[in-house]
Amino acid sequence: MTSNLTRLFILAGAATLALTGCTGKLGDPGAGSTIKVALLLPESKTARYESFDRPFFEQKLESLGNYEVLYSNADQDAAKQQTQAEAALVSGVAVLVLDPVDSAASASIVTAANAQGVPVIAYDRFIEGGKLDYYVSFDNEKIGRLQGEAIVAKLEEDGATGGILMLNGSPTDANADGFKSGAHSEIDASDFPVLAEFDTPDWSPDKAQEWVAGQITQYDGQFSAIYAANDGTAGGAIAALKAANVFPLPVVTGQDAEVSALQRIIAGDQYATIYKAMKQQAEFAATIADQLARGETVTSDLEVEGTPTMLLDGVIVTVDNIMETVIADGIYTVDEICTPAYVADCTAAGIK
Repeated sequence: MTSNLTRLFILAGAATLALTGCTGKLGDPGAGSTIKVALLLPESKTARYESFDRPFFEQKLESLGNYEVLYSNADQDAAKQQTQAEAALVSGVAVLVLDPVDSAASASIVTAANAQGVPVIAYDRFIEGGKLDYYVSFDNEKIGRLQGEAIVAKLEEDGATGGILMLNGSPTDANADGFKSGAHSEIDASDFPVLAEFDTPDWSPDKAQEWVAGQITQYDGQFSAIYAANDGTAGGAIAALKAANVFPLPVVTGQDAEVSALQRIIAGDQYATIYKAMKQQAEFAATIADQLARGETVTSDLEVEGTPTMLLDGVIVTVDNIMETVIADGIYTVDEICTPAYVADCTAAGIK
């Protein structure tokens, strides 16, 4: 059954899409010839890319025609992604779907694709430079505001005092600025000061853990929350807190609804995450890729820097709504979350 949440995501997407007439086909994916589409993702430390974005995209595109998806993961290496993109273009791809490691450096990839007449879809992260044919992502500033709202509301509910440490995203990720500014808009207006903040290189959990370990020493007893821009950095922060025997743990947020984060939430180690409709995002990108491969012009009511755009919303997930969000939408099963180490916590939380 499709949940109300999923229907909202789908309706949000459908409202932005408009297709106009053909302008000359690159190929006919319904005919005998195979059409190649490249999907270039940035890294594998964040679980979503391999577990959700890739399979959802591949399954949807292959359902639309005779496609071959040329997949590459850059492992957070911009030079490696450049090489992967060049190889894809040499292979004769009809469309390039690119989630950049470095949003600025990837402009050269877009320029190369433009020179060959290959349409480019910016996936999840915007690319600064070159002509993009579509941008499929989330409202990053709004997601940051949701994270900030969640922290402030929880601290107020708990009657907490003290400040907040901010673990922001990677400085090379254009989305990270949106998350940070959105979170700041809520936190800066609250009674909880930001004691220190850190732009986490490569979204690295290890670097997040190292930074938080230093802040525990400097601000011992002075902070009540850690804003972590995603679940990987949240995991690093919590590891540092536990290694330093900090108890009780402060309020910690995240993003991406990774299963490990949901388990931490159920266990009481992490307060919240953000669930983003990655299935809808990946399938929408595949639908746009199909239209572009057929030579159709794709437009949208929404544009970012002149690029037709789809922006989906996110949803705060706490222990109270795991059943109604990620489980209801079929992202995870109860068994996948409630492994033996978490069965008792799941039972206590009513997750079964």
